[in-house]
Amino acid sequence: MEDPLKGLVARPQALEPDQTGVLLVGLHGWMLSGRLWGPLSAELQNRWRLWCPDLPGFGAEPRPAGLQPSLASYGRWVSEACRRIDPDSPVVLMGHSLGGSIALHAAGSLGSRLRGVIQIAAGGGVYQPRAFARVRRGGSLFLRFRPGWLAGLPGTEAIRSPLVAEARAAQGLLACSTNRGAVSQLPSLTAALRVPSLWIVGSQDQVMAPRYVRHLAGYAPDHELAVIPDCGHLPMRECPRQLAALIDAWLERLP
Repeated sequence: MEDPLKGLVARPQALEPDQTGVLLVGLHGWMLSGRLWGPLSAELQNRWRLWCPDLPGFGAEPRPAGLQPSLASYGRWVSEACRRIDPDSPVVLMGHSLGGSIALHAAGSLGSRLRGVIQIAAGGGVYQPRAFARVRRGGSLFLRFRPGWLAGLPGTEAIRSPLVAEARAAQGLLACSTNRGAVSQLPSLTAALRVPSLWIVGSQDQVMAPRYVRHLAGYAPDHELAVIPDCGHLPMRECPRQLAALIDAWLERLP
């Protein structure tokens, strides 16, 4: 079987051999890429070490043949990638939207290295058959008819990620994350956390309503919840300074 981490493209930002301390790992959402974290990284990188990879099949990271497009497989990829790039440092996982579900799957594999989990616009745990069916249909239609040729034009970097995402990875993760079993598993994965967690959502998030973030956060044994006023589904882009302040203060309080 092909090594799922062969040719790992992304490397930690501001990570030098003699640096120590927490490694903050940013996991982007569906059809996005590591560049999503750019504005937030600019706010945090002078104080914290960051690694914001393209998940396999998205951005510049190819998906190896041995990596199945499922939440569990991607969670294992994240935990193994953390071991490969920095085997000793403590880790804080930071997931956005679908990346939050991947973070929950990765958490159990990191053992004592995991110091905390930050969930941004990530919630759920309530299965809604009709709503999820609409999401799957909409996602499939987009993948089928997206104008991929636009990605080759100059000045399209901001919209490139969804245009070049590998169809099988995108389709598989969407199907997996919206099936009854995966949705029903989120509360138990959250309840299994043995580290502090911070849950952040924008008050105007139209993709992941604050009530669903609050619902899932409630299963975490040691959690804090923060709502950013007048912010939508992409706080790292819409209000990076406010988001960075919340994350910075929380990281400082970690044991």
